[in-house]
Amino acid sequence: MPQEKAGLCPNCRSHRPPYRELRSWVVFEGSIRSVLHRLKYRRNIALGQAIARPLTGYALATGWQVDLVVPIPLGERRWRERGYNQVALVAQPLASMAKWKFAPEALRRARETRSQVGLTAVERQENMSDAFKARRDRVEGRSILLVDDVATTGSTLASGASALLVAGASCVYALTIARALPRHGLHVV
Repeated sequence: MPQEKAGLCPNCRSHRPPYRELRSWVVFEGSIRSVLHRLKYRRNIALGQAIARPLTGYALATGWQVDLVVPIPLGERRWRERGYNQVALVAQPLASMAKWKFAPEALRRARETRSQVGLTAVERQENMSDAFKARRDRVEGRSILLVDDVATTGSTLASGASALLVAGASCVYALTIARALPRHGLHVV
């Protein structure tokens, strides 16, 4: 749950997510919503670099010790539809500017999942359960920055972080460009 100050939100106190911390750069509304939709659905891939610049400063300001930057991967069907992973278009320049290693192959979809749009929190969690597999040879003993575009309930990030930790990652930090809030009409409960 978004909050104004550092610390665990009430939901995380009772159901601790596998990632160490989750930070989102902005709220998912207004111009950033439009920009992310253009990046994701309208093939405006140059926006990845533009978003990465300020996101890199934000990521560095966290003080997280990061060995690898890993984007949330697309399933094969969505990859064929789009021809690119919009998250990787942001994560790769972020990694380069922060002087961190970029490892898109470290995490893959173990199975296709439904779109999360319109799903409740419980449905999102079920949809993402065991959705990812990580490569032990890439992540073992490493601190991972897991990147996604929008955090709603955290289910996608939790599933990805779990897979990375099972494969031996020492810790996982989660970073998203934006955070969706319940007032946006999303089904988060």
